[in-house]
Amino acid sequence: MPSNPSNGPGGDLRSGRTPPDIEDAIRQGRDNLRRWLPGGGLSGLVGLTLLALAALGAWTAYYTVPSDSVAVIQRFGAYLEDVPAGLHFKLPLGIDTATIVPVKRQLKQEFGFATAGASDPYQTPREAHLETEMVTGDLNAALVEWVVQYRIADPAKYLFEVREPRETLRYVSESVMREVVGDRTVDEVITIGRQEIETEALSKMQELATKYAMGISIDQVQLKNINPPAPVQASFNEVNQAQQEKEKLINEARRDYNKVIPLAEGEKDQRIREADGYRLKRINEAEGNAARFNALLTEYAKAPEVTRRRIYIETLQKVMPDVRSKIVVDESARAILPFLNLNSAQQGIKP
Repeated sequence: MPSNPSNGPGGDLRSGRTPPDIEDAIRQGRDNLRRWLPGGGLSGLVGLTLLALAALGAWTAYYTVPSDSVAVIQRFGAYLEDVPAGLHFKLPLGIDTATIVPVKRQLKQEFGFATAGASDPYQTPREAHLETEMVTGDLNAALVEWVVQYRIADPAKYLFEVREPRETLRYVSESVMREVVGDRTVDEVITIGRQEIETEALSKMQELATKYAMGISIDQVQLKNINPPAPVQASFNEVNQAQQEKEKLINEARRDYNKVIPLAEGEKDQRIREADGYRLKRINEAEGNAARFNALLTEYAKAPEVTRRRIYIETLQKVMPDVRSKIVVDESARAILPFLNLNSAQQGIKP
């Protein structure tokens, strides 16, 4: 059967065109390369390679460090120095490598919850429900959520002493928090012991971070939400409400006590002071009357008639102003002598 040229081993079944020869394609590429190279040969290729290496070296010889970071320089993988913020130069082509470390930025790790959009994979928990489930000292369960805020204090230790310092910090934080919560009752964890837990956890986390040479300084440990497990949460809420009602009644009783007792104490002190004053008044009056009587008795013994008349006149001076109607009777008078009341007449005259 005659063969079709278009279906031969060198033909194109669809277009019927013969493809270009491979040798011709190689020869054409070689000619184009010679035409592009300045020397037109192998020396030109070497020059182009050197030019490319020079451009690459210039590109990798400088770097910029942000204002909140430092650069850790390694030469052939060995630690060399820390470089502050700014534009710097280093040996190119991988001889020196610069690793940017944000030493002035405050970093954080979240346990039990996650912030949306977090770029650090070690900031948010992988299994939040496992991290938050803890057992308290009185064998009760609690769901504890907290945040650890830290900074990189020593970049060299942070990069070279520990393989994964951020992951290690998560393990350290979880271990310390379980230990601190396990030393307290569930009531202390949920209500009154939060500040003590934060302080103790911060101290122990920093101690372990220093012991492991992680190069991390922990600034704050803050408890967020502390709740009982879902199956017993309703019971815990009822207990909390009962405790709050108890505290409310105790505070009201103390308020009434502080309001009534001091008032009664004040009235008691006032009555006692009034009684003491009245007692001193009567004693002083009695002592004064006795002294006055003794003085009169002494004068009476010296001149009885004069003293008697003086006492009589002084008594009349005290008594007569209080008597409205006054009648003077004379033994020799045959009728009542009218007495002109000048005071009454003066009071009736209007100016």
